Amino acid sequence: MKYFEDLEIGTVTKAPRTYKVTREEVIEFASKYDPQPFHLDDEAAKQTFFGKLSASGWHTAAMMMRLMVETMQSGEPQAGLGSPGIDELRWIKPVYPGDELSAQTTLISKRRMKSRPDMGLSKAKHEVFNQHGDLVLTMIGNGLIKVRDPDAPIEEDG
Repeated sequence: MKYFEDLEIGTVTKAPRTYKVTREEVIEFASKYDPQPFHLDDEAAKQTFFGKLSASGWHTAAMMMRLMVETMQSGEPQAGLGSPGIDELRWIKPVYPGDELSAQTTLISKRRMKSRPDMGLSKAKHEVFNQHGDLVLTMIGNGLIKVRDPDAPIEEDG
């Protein structure tokens, strides 16, 4: 089991597989959650910046989440406790049906929580790339993780 103490700043973890974006999934997601014409209709999308049917940014974030969960499940089990949220989400380039997405996560910081000495807070940069290696999404996310030894002293910049 991997605990707070085992996290190393700078560690890069790549998703074990890619995610193929389908036209049907783009339309289905947009129909439910982001029903804008450029996510639903080829002709309407041609008249926009996108030039063709494109995935919702929220759909891209959901596909990234799928890859992140698969990455966590494929490695050493973690004493994770969920997430209190994200600090930043950027849609860099459009994602289109037919794109094949890959993802990686870089641990950028961690600290023990003074209010909860049994927990640590990690911060990671998540990046999603298309099949050409173009960056399409970045996110800075926060994660909660159990501390192996809650009685250990809390360092100021853990």
